[in-house]
Amino acid sequence: MNKQHLLNYWTKTGIVKNQELIKAFKKIKREDFVLNKEEAYLDIALPILEKQTISQPSTIMIMLEALELKKGDKVLEIGTGSGYNASLIAEVVKPANVYTTEIIPELVEFAKNNLKKANITNVKVFNTDGSKGLLKYSPYDKCIVTAACPEIPKPLISQLKNNGILIAPVGSYSQIMVKITKKNNELIKENLGNFVFVPLKGKYGF
Repeated sequence: MNKQHLLNYWTKTGIVKNQELIKAFKKIKREDFVLNKEEAYLDIALPILEKQTISQPSTIMIMLEALELKKGDKVLEIGTGSGYNASLIAEVVKPANVYTTEIIPELVEFAKNNLKKANITNVKVFNTDGSKGLLKYSPYDKCIVTAACPEIPKPLISQLKNNGILIAPVGSYSQIMVKITKKNNELIKENLGNFVFVPLKGKYGF
């Protein structure tokens, strides 16, 4: 499978409707973010470092489509991993910044190197416990969690702007992808289906 096959599949199934997201996928080279370049466009999760994975492309697109990203959005990502997810977000929201947290130091360096290779300059990577959010730069228009949470971490909700959107997989063995929209400080929840993610580490993780 190559990049065009994935795009055709997403267009046919309606997984991706955000044209800016499609442009970002076309521009960013996924092969710069994986260990085995030949596997870059297989629609499966791939191992990276420290027993972590880069999510399958279709899962990433479902999450990013649900985030309703637009130019100028300030975004918080929990779980940088390879940096690929952040690079796609950054391409859509620029010149705004993406603030991404990673608790594993080796992955922080891996992601920073990958982002540099891809010439992405509006992603700020922090080696910290992202389950507590990143208060210093809050509030955020959008928040995405790329690891399984036992429940939505409360700090992430409090750091979200009114009318902001948060996407997170919730559950232990398999997860329900939850979309939360904050409206007048009320939370509107939507179920986006079942997925499997590595567990979130940290105070509000597993």
